[in-house]
Amino acid sequence: MIRFTAAAVVSAGLGLAGVLATQTIAVAAVAAAQPVHFDSESTAQAGCPNDTVVWLNTNTGIYHRLSVRRYGRTHRGGYVCKSAADAAGDREAQGKDR
Repeated sequence: MIRFTAAAVVSAGLGLAGVLATQTIAVAAVAAAQPVHFDSESTAQAGCPNDTVVWLNTNTGIYHRLSVRRYGRTHRGGYVCKSAADAAGDREAQGKDR
């Protein structure tokens, strides 16, 4: 959630329209940063022909490769292109979950 204090709005010289425009831009930037989720592994492979398909846990932002036991098994998640997940700031599982 984006919060603006009255002092920040006044010091930035923003009126209500400026605050709403700033919120809209910030929300659009967050939405654009999220990788495309595919419903199935085969659809993901077609959508990322030159990239590795990984399973992204959407609750944690951690992705798992095919060789990992949690691949496709977390409660919330989807198949994504690895490069898109990396660009969105998601990271690969480490340690025993790798």
